[in-house]
Amino acid sequence: MFKPNALYYEKNIENYVLGKELLEKYSNIPKIIIDNHNNIAEMRGKSNKDFPQMKKNLIIGIRKTHKFIENHKTSDFLVPYTSSGCTAMCMYCYLVCNYNKCAYLRLFVNREEMLNKIIRTAEQSQQDLTFEIGSNSDLILENTITDNLIWTIENFANSKRGKLTFPTKFNMVDDILGLKHNKKIVIRMSINPEEIINKVEFGTSRLDRRIEALNKLADADYPIGILIAPVILVENWKKLYSDLIKYLYNNLSIKVKKEVFFEIIFMTYSYIHNAINKEAFPHAIDLFDKNLMTGRGKGKYMYKEYIRKEGATFLREELQHYFKNNTIMYIV
Repeated sequence: MFKPNALYYEKNIENYVLGKELLEKYSNIPKIIIDNHNNIAEMRGKSNKDFPQMKKNLIIGIRKTHKFIENHKTSDFLVPYTSSGCTAMCMYCYLVCNYNKCAYLRLFVNREEMLNKIIRTAEQSQQDLTFEIGSNSDLILENTITDNLIWTIENFANSKRGKLTFPTKFNMVDDILGLKHNKKIVIRMSINPEEIINKVEFGTSRLDRRIEALNKLADADYPIGILIAPVILVENWKKLYSDLIKYLYNNLSIKVKKEVFFEIIFMTYSYIHNAINKEAFPHAIDLFDKNLMTGRGKGKYMYKEYIRKEGATFLREELQHYFKNNTIMYIV
């Protein structure tokens, strides 16, 4: 259970049921009232080396932006939802690009407003839309603090149209297994080789626990997917990812292997990641490889095209060997 060092909150959260519940839950935690969850001067002044300590704070506010963004992968829209950021410290996380603004965990108490907009949009559409509600956070982790995922599933399950989806790197799924979800909640487990989880994805669940959780979700009839993400081309990457896919085949349940779909995402990186990681995690591995990477916009890096294509071909062939009847939704 996450226990924050300090709680920063907007005064108006007291007007919401969830806001009152969280203030009561953390009644013994030091509190600082802020004007805006998106602009905390004290955080902006922190140095790179303070990043792990910043992650131990909890910010609570009211989400003011509710714009849906079109998406064409496993959902129709990316939608702002009940949290942003995370307590984990994955060294590649894209939120770290603004680490002193939004990489730490922020909770938003106006959940009714957000879910109602999703339901209205879904029911007004002529097609069955899917909404990505976890593009900026991990809702399995957040649920251990707020019970928001339980609340979401219970309040969305009987909507007339639409589905919700989100990815996770955590295994704490027991609280949602018995819920009536009507197969309207698609849960995608993000995985990586154990060596990469240990060295890069600090504070997340181990690989075996993620697989165990995926098997439980399938048994509970949730639609499920697997993200191999992000693919990180360390020196022995082919062996690591080949062993990972074989491990999946040997440890996933028959039901998962029958139903699961795959997504593959290669790592992108930035000079800000590089600067923060060198100061915050000075003994960690270096994810920037100038021989493999090329520029991708201002200050951002991606694997060179021919290298990414080699990786995509390799992973596709490995998956087709073990999971020939399962769909690979996309490789990016």
